[in-house]
Amino acid sequence: MAMNNGDVLMLEAAPEAARPWASAANAEVIDALPYIDDDYGNPQIKSEVDRLVEEEMRRSSRKPADFLKELPPLPKFDFENCPVLGKEYERVRAGKPPVRIDFESRYKLEMPPPSKKNDDAAWKQYLQKNQRSLQQKMIELENLELMSKHGPELWRQNNHRLEVYLTRMQRLAQEQNEEIEKVNRERKYHQQTTAYELNALSQEWRQLCVKNMEIQSACAVLETQIDSFKREAAERGWNLEEKLESLKPLQPQ
Repeated sequence: MAMNNGDVLMLEAAPEAARPWASAANAEVIDALPYIDDDYGNPQIKSEVDRLVEEEMRRSSRKPADFLKELPPLPKFDFENCPVLGKEYERVRAGKPPVRIDFESRYKLEMPPPSKKNDDAAWKQYLQKNQRSLQQKMIELENLELMSKHGPELWRQNNHRLEVYLTRMQRLAQEQNEEIEKVNRERKYHQQTTAYELNALSQEWRQLCVKNMEIQSACAVLETQIDSFKREAAERGWNLEEKLESLKPLQPQ
C-alpha cells in the first residue's frame, strides 16, 4: 500500500518475485473511484459506461477462457512408483465407474458340488475357503467390538480437533475481513477527502474553459473590427503600415 504523508494513495500488487509467472508487460491498469463516482446511477451514463466496458472487454487481451494462462503449469503425474494409482487415475479421467469388490461371494460359505463329494482335493479347497470366510467374520466382530469400545472417544477427539481447526479458520477469516474492511475504509476516506479537491479543480477547469471561450470570442470580434478598419482605411487611401512604423513606442518615465 503506497503512503504519502500518512495518506493512502493506492493499493499495490504483490512483488513480481512472488509471482514469476506474471508478466508486467501485459498488465492492465484499472482506474476507478467507486466511493465518489455516482454518475453511474444516471441511466444514460450507465448505458454508455456499459457499452464502453463491453468494448474494452472485446479489445482486452485477457479472455475468460484463458484466465489461468499466467499461472504455472500443473505438474505431470506419471505414477511410475504406483501403477495401481495410475490405473485408477486413468479410470477417473475416462469417467468410468469404480470396480466393485464383491465381498459376499468371496467370503460366502460354500460346499463342494455333488459331482465332487468324494474328491478330497475339492474338500480341502472349499475347507480353506470357508476358513478364510470364518476368519474374515471373526475380524469383523473384533473390529465391531473395538469400535463399540473405543469409537465414541475417538469420535469425540476427532470432533474436538475439527472444532479447534474451525475456530482457527474462523479467526483467520475474521482477521482477513478486518484487513479488507480497514483498506476499504481508508480508500473511502481518501477518495471522499480528495473529492473536494477534485470538484474544486473541475469547477476551476470549467471556469477556465468558459473564460477561454470568452477570450476567443472577444479576439474574433477584435479581428473583425481590425479588418473593418483596414478596409475603411484602404477606401480612404490611408497607408496604415507607414503610420504604424512612424509611431514610436512609449518610453518609460
